[in-house]
Order: sequence, then structure tokens, then C-alpha cells
Amino acid sequence: MPAIDANGIPASEVRPYHVLITGFGPFSRYAVNPSWLAVKPLHNTILTIDSLDETVIFDDQNPMAEANSFTQETREIYLSTLQVPVTYEDVLAIVPGLHARPPVLPPSADPDLPDIILPADGFDLIFHVGVAGRGPLRMERVGHKFGYNMKDATGSHAPIETSNSNRGQSEPSEMERMERARLSEYLIEPPVDGTEPPKRGFGKGYESFSEEIFTEIDVEKLVHHLKKSGVEQIYSSLDAGHYLCDFIYYCSLAESKRASGKADKSTTKVIFLHCPPVDQPLSTEEVTEAIKKSVIWLCGTAAKSVIPST
Repeated sequence: MPAIDANGIPASEVRPYHVLITGFGPFSRYAVNPSWLAVKPLHNTILTIDSLDETVIFDDQNPMAEANSFTQETREIYLSTLQVPVTYEDVLAIVPGLHARPPVLPPSADPDLPDIILPADGFDLIFHVGVAGRGPLRMERVGHKFGYNMKDATGSHAPIETSNSNRGQSEPSEMERMERARLSEYLIEPPVDGTEPPKRGFGKGYESFSEEIFTEIDVEKLVHHLKKSGVEQIYSSLDAGHYLCDFIYYCSLAESKRASGKADKSTTKVIFLHCPPVDQPLSTEEVTEAIKKSVIWLCGTAAKSVIPST
């Protein structure tokens, strides 16, 4: 008789994990965004994880007898990828659909890619990737609701927050100052009359969400695992930069909570990785490998505590 897992599902019929990985489209000097270069090769690929899981074995000779045993279970991970334009409008239009059940995705911006097979019950993990400045990989822990003071790739602004419009702007963080220096051509000029600029970020539809949303993934453990597995140039971060990377991260974290109907726990887990420009210092292949190792860890060793198994 075949092994049965704790949920009563034959091991051969264990549901695969479904993971969506997003990168950004063309932007500034990047005709092809470095994040998309790293993400694209993973489209419609299948990874496998092997884990020792405790299963219940039923004895054919004595159906009343049950014993615990450890069996090697292989589980597949289906990867899909999506390119997201570097605009506030597109992020707000696309991200809610990623968390729907079944997901709703826009047509692919890359004609080379085949269509995505959408899981009827949604993605287990959505892994966002974006480019930052030169340096190590940064695994982000938190998305921010406000502070988006730079124009997007089309020259458009983030929405104006209205419910607390009389509150002043907070001082930019060190990471935000670095992003402003790197993307100085996208800075919004302050009002010439000296008045306080409007507070920009998430407005209508996001009023109930807090000003910061942390991922439910244990980023420190993930980074520790990656370092042990050979990805040495990586660290965790509390500041995704208050630009499109931060914007998509907050939006995805909020939509995950909205879709689950729970403020404290989400069904689809969300993470964001910042990568450097190509060969500054990591190659595209090294970034792709780091993404794969992250996904395998999240769907393997941390599966029971991080991602739903059914």
C-alpha cells in the first residue's frame, strides 16, 4: 500500500508548489533590466526538492497496525516569471491580480516566453526581483507605504495620499538617499513657493494597511542559508529604497494579506530581492542561481512554517 502523508494524500499525488518570480522592464540606461535578465531563464522551469517527511505507513498484513516511518518525498516546484513595467500605474494594476485565485496576469511583455500555466488555487510564493546600485544582493524585509518622491520610467508620480495630507514628510533614509542619487533624473522638483510637497504612496484602497508591512518569511534564516550554500555576497535589508522596488513589495505584501482575509497571516508568501547591475560584482548567472537556491529553501526546509503544503 502506498505511503500516505499526514494529510491523507498519497505521496505520488502531493501538490507541487507554484512560484511566480517577477523582474522589471526597461528603465533608464537599461534596455533590458538586470533583474529581468536574471529572472527570465527560470520561466516554466521545474525544480525538485527532496525532504525527509514523517509519514504514516499502513501494514497490508495487519490493517489495524500503524507505525511512523520516515520516507524520502520528492516534490516539484513550478516556476513562472513575469516582467513588470517600471511604473506606479502598472504595479497597482497588475499586482492585485497576482494574488487572485486563480491568478490574473497581463499578457507577457516578452514575446519569447510561452504562456504561464496558472494554478487554480493561486501561487504559494511570489518572489520579486529588482535592480539596485553596485554591491551585494539585498534580501528585503519590509515594504513602505509612503515616501515615493521620484518619478517612474514614464515620468509619472506615485499617487497622493489624502487622509493624512497635513503630515510632513519624514527624513529620507540612507538607502533612499542612495537611490535618489542614482536616479537623480527621476527626482520630483519641490514646489517653488516653498510649500510642503504632497505625501505620495498608497492611497485609496490601502487605507487599512499599516505604514510598514514586513514579510512573514524569516529573512535572516534565508540569508544565513544562502551564505552557507555559497552565496556569500548577500545581506538582509530594512529599506527597499522608496522607489518602484519598494512600491511593488509593499503592494504585494498588502494584496497577499487582502487575499487571505487575515491581517496577521497570508496564504501567498512574498519576498523581494535586490540585485546589482550585471557584473557589479555578481554575474547574471550568479543572481539566477541565488534566486533558485532561495526558492528551494523556501519550499523545502521551511515549507511547514513558511509555505502552505496543500
